[in-house]
Amino acid sequence: MEKVKNRWLIALSAVGIHLSIGSVYAYSVMTIPLNKLHGWLKSDVTFAFSIAILFLGFSAAFLGPWVERMGPRNSGRLAAVFYSLGIIGSGLAVKFGSLSLFILSYGVIGGIGLGVGYITPVSTLVKWFPDRRGLATGMAIMGFGFAAMLFGPIMAKLFQVMDIWKVYILLGAVYFCLITCSSLYIAPPPKGWLPKGMREAPVGADGEPAPKRAVRRDLAQMTVKEAIRTKRFYFMWVMLFINITCGIALISVASPMAQEVTGMSAMQAAAMVGLMGLFNGGGRIGWASFSDIIGRPVTFMAFFVIQVVAFLALSTVTDAFVFQCLIMLILTCYGGGFSTLPAFLGDMFGTKQLGTIHGFELTAWGIAGIVGPTIVTKVLEATGSYTTTLHIFAGFLAFAFLVSCLMAREIKAKRQWYAQQQSEEGVSA
Repeated sequence: MEKVKNRWLIALSAVGIHLSIGSVYAYSVMTIPLNKLHGWLKSDVTFAFSIAILFLGFSAAFLGPWVERMGPRNSGRLAAVFYSLGIIGSGLAVKFGSLSLFILSYGVIGGIGLGVGYITPVSTLVKWFPDRRGLATGMAIMGFGFAAMLFGPIMAKLFQVMDIWKVYILLGAVYFCLITCSSLYIAPPPKGWLPKGMREAPVGADGEPAPKRAVRRDLAQMTVKEAIRTKRFYFMWVMLFINITCGIALISVASPMAQEVTGMSAMQAAAMVGLMGLFNGGGRIGWASFSDIIGRPVTFMAFFVIQVVAFLALSTVTDAFVFQCLIMLILTCYGGGFSTLPAFLGDMFGTKQLGTIHGFELTAWGIAGIVGPTIVTKVLEATGSYTTTLHIFAGFLAFAFLVSCLMAREIKAKRQWYAQQQSEEGVSA
């Protein structure tokens, strides 16, 4: 018999992929060097990042079926090719001073690599961890959140000692190797495989079989075509869209807002931004793991209640310490939404086409990456104050909480209906 792979090494491989593509969160390190080198406007350089996030979402959706068919190993290689080509192409664009080539390479080609790489390990991990879905997806997507802390300082140092275009070439090669090597070990579990704790009944102190750990069955096993016909698919999309819109908008203005509202220095604000990456990544593993205990619907309700209070409090706070605490709290919910999502989708739609369904939900990220910063910029230009912006986002989050309540009610009703159907079938048998 073929030896079954170690599922924790599968998870570690997934972290390797997400650490590589998550370097996109260190993008702000590139802005000033490119501005100084070629005089490119910061808004033009940032536009490439927005395009990358847009293509992440839509490539994850529309290439999801191919990812499912190719399997995680081959799709990981495809992600390595696209993402590394995008980074290397960006280096050539910098060398020749072509902004349009830079946007095409980093935004479009690199964005496709981001989308494929992001969903590649997710459905596989969910299959390996039916007993700890939140923990498994949290570990992988945690890598995406922590990547800025790893690659940000490395990129900043390389920009000081090398020509900028050479840094891109070097990073492209490094990312290709990391993603390719991480993909080599990833594979779905054998058909019918279960972890030891679910496969064998443990023995209690009295010698009798002890109760197995309760693992709730998936609500259904659906294809993507079936999933998009359900109300809960769109409830989830709205919840994800609002969570990302508010979080990414706050990230985009965190440094100047801290300086203007609390009087923090530029260096103190920069240190705060670095710490935000820690809480973003920590929230991904922490909230996703906690969702295994309290349930995914309750977890999303908690995200929105916490953030409504935090955004309203931010509009009145001027103390630097309290301000930073509120920012970090919001960032844990922002990151937690990403990591809890795949496990939640698995609970609702099963693992049959989880990667594809996950990809379609991520279109919310692609659109939110443009909508969030645009709203905060437009409102700031019109009012000159962060207060109105924070109140608007608090309203969005309150609406998302109502949607999460509808989601929980929908799931409860479906479970009761399925339980009744099974009971009737049992009686008739």
